[in-house]
Amino acid sequence: MKRFIPFLFLLSAPAYADITSSISSSVKLEVSAAATAADRIGNSYSVSGTGVNTTDGTTAGSIGGLGAATNGVNAYTPITASQLTDGESFNYTVSHTTGDTIGTSLTTGEVSAFGDLTSTSGGTATNLAGTVDNHVLTITAGSQGTSATGQYVTTVTVD
Repeated sequence: MKRFIPFLFLLSAPAYADITSSISSSVKLEVSAAATAADRIGNSYSVSGTGVNTTDGTTAGSIGGLGAATNGVNAYTPITASQLTDGESFNYTVSHTTGDTIGTSLTTGEVSAFGDLTSTSGGTATNLAGTVDNHVLTITAGSQGTSATGQYVTTVTVD
């Protein structure tokens, strides 16, 4: 009888398990809005040289430059350079970038005429469609600026 006792425990122990199942389906339709990204180009001025005379037309030795700003654009004073000593080596470099003017009378939807613009038109939902019928997904592509995503998910969990 002692030999059968371990087998009796195995026969009488019930087994329990929780099984959970879920199924979901979805369709996501998106239409992009119109958008513009604008980056303003700023004012800059740089000058370097050796072996040259400079003048702004009035003052000898002037190196020119940027003055007061009006609507985001600095006044610019150009210079003239000439070789300091005939026959001697010289170098001269000047760089000037005029910044973008800041618009003062823009209305909603207008963008300043900045030097770096990226603009996209809004999407149109023409033909864009999606349906879920008994977990069968049907998606129809739309026009420019749209996207459609369908998803079917099945989950089984055993505890």
